[in-house]
Amino acid sequence: MEILAKRLRGLREEKGLTQKDLAQTLGLNSKSTITNYEQNTRDPDYETLIKIAKFFEVSIDYLLGLTDKR
Repeated sequence: MEILAKRLRGLREEKGLTQKDLAQTLGLNSKSTITNYEQNTRDPDYETLIKIAKFFEVSIDYLLGLTDKR
């Protein structure tokens, strides 16, 4: 899910958030979780994917690269 990694990083940077900020906002254990998502070494579970989409006000289809429409 390389597209998810790129889009997550882009959305985070648009909001001016650090990986640590985003991890805390999403209720994740550490910044390394976001690092893993952005480096495409780990995929978020469904619950986390939903949290990401809601926080950034984008669709899951957008995050997964199924559409370019946010």
